[in-house]
Amino acid sequence: MSIQKPKGTQDLLPGEVEKWQYLESKARDLCQRFNYKEIRSPIFESTELFSRGVGETTDIVEKEMYTFMDKGDRSMTLRPEGTAGVVRAYVENKLYGVPDLTKLFYVGPMFRYEQPQAGRYRQFHQFGIEAFGSVDPSIDAEVIALGYTFYKEIGLKEVTVEINSVGTPSVRTVYREKLQEFFAPVKHLLCKDCQSRYDRNPMRILDCKTDQKYGVGAPEILDYLDEECSTHFAQVREHLTAMDIPYRVNPRLVRGLDYYTHTAFEYKAAGIGAIDTIGGGGRYNGLVEQIGGHGTDQPGVGLGLGLERILLVLQAQGVEIPKPEPLDVYLIGLGEPAEKEVTKLLHQLRIQGLKAEKDYQGRKLKAQMKSADRFQAKYVAILGDDELARGEITLKQMETGSQVIVSLVDLASNAAKTLFE
Repeated sequence: MSIQKPKGTQDLLPGEVEKWQYLESKARDLCQRFNYKEIRSPIFESTELFSRGVGETTDIVEKEMYTFMDKGDRSMTLRPEGTAGVVRAYVENKLYGVPDLTKLFYVGPMFRYEQPQAGRYRQFHQFGIEAFGSVDPSIDAEVIALGYTFYKEIGLKEVTVEINSVGTPSVRTVYREKLQEFFAPVKHLLCKDCQSRYDRNPMRILDCKTDQKYGVGAPEILDYLDEECSTHFAQVREHLTAMDIPYRVNPRLVRGLDYYTHTAFEYKAAGIGAIDTIGGGGRYNGLVEQIGGHGTDQPGVGLGLGLERILLVLQAQGVEIPKPEPLDVYLIGLGEPAEKEVTKLLHQLRIQGLKAEKDYQGRKLKAQMKSADRFQAKYVAILGDDELARGEITLKQMETGSQVIVSLVDLASNAAKTLFE
C-alpha cells in the first residue's frame, strides 16, 4: 500500500496554494495598516502551557490535543490554538516592559484531533492577532473591526458579528450557581460530557450541540454583569456602532476557551453547512499572569480566523480570488548555440524582476509553444542560430500574434521590462 497523507490533513498543490498566498498577503497588508507586527512562535510547546492557558475543562484540552513525550521525557503538544503560545512568547521575551501597546499577528498551522468535516481539519490554519497592555474597550472594538474588515476586503458577503460579555471570574462565580440551579432538574438527561461540565464549568453546557434543547430558557450572563462589566460591554458596542461595524448581541455565546473575560465575539457566514462560525475571539485579562506568573500581568484581546473555512465560504459564495500574474516571457532556443544564449538571457531577465521560463526537456518548437500557452505567457521570445548571429531575437505577443524583432542587447538590458508592458 502506498503511503498517504494523514486523515484530516491536505496537500496544498500549485493552483490551490495561490489562494492561500492571497489570503495571507491580504492579512499581512491589513495588519500593517492596523500597526500589528508579525510573531512566529513554535508549532509545539509544553503541554502545561495549553492545559493552564486554554483550560482543563475545554474540549480542546480534554479530547483534541496532539500530545507526545519527547526524548527528554517531557510532555509536548502540537499547538491547538495560537493565543497561548503568543502569550508565552510575550512573557518570556518581556515584551510587557515596553511603554506602548504590544500588537502582534500570526499566520500558521494548528492541530486538533477532531472528526474531519467541511472546513474542519486535524491540521488547520489560522490568521490571528493579539493586543496586550490596555483595558480600553476601543481596542476590543479595533480587534473586532480588523477581522470584519479582512472578510470584507477579500470579498465575503453577509458576514455577521455576534458579541457577548462573559464577565469576570467573580461574575461567573455567581452565574455558575444560577446555571447549576437551572440544569439540576435535567442533569441526568445531559450527555456524559455535560454531566461532567455541570460541576466543573456549567457554561460549557451552553456551547454543547447535543444538549441545546435543555438550555432553552437558561439564565443569561448579561443579567448578572457588575457595573464594570456592563460599562465595558456598552462602550465596546458604542465603538462598533461608530465604526459602522454591524453586530448583534448573542447572550448565549461563550466560546470554547476558558481564558476569556469581558468581550467574546464570533463571525458567522453562510455557505459551509451547519457550521457557520468562521472566526472569533475575545478579551483575556488575567491570562498573561496565569501563564507567566506574578508580576507579569497585562490585559489582552485577540482573534483567530480559520483560513480553510474562509476558502470554503468564498467558494460557496462564488467569490473569485485574483489569479497570480502569468509569465512575462517564455524563451525558446533553436539549436545548441541559441539554447546556451537563452539560458543566459533567462537569468538576466529574472534578476531584472521579470517572470520568465524556458524548456528543459529538449522538446520541439511546437511543444514549447504549447508549454508557453499553458503557462499563459504574455510573450514568447524565439532565438535561432541566424538571429543569434545577427544579435537579434523575435518577440511574439501571445494574445495578438504580433511579432517584433529586438536586439539581444536591449533584451538583456535593465530596460527590458518596458518590452513586456
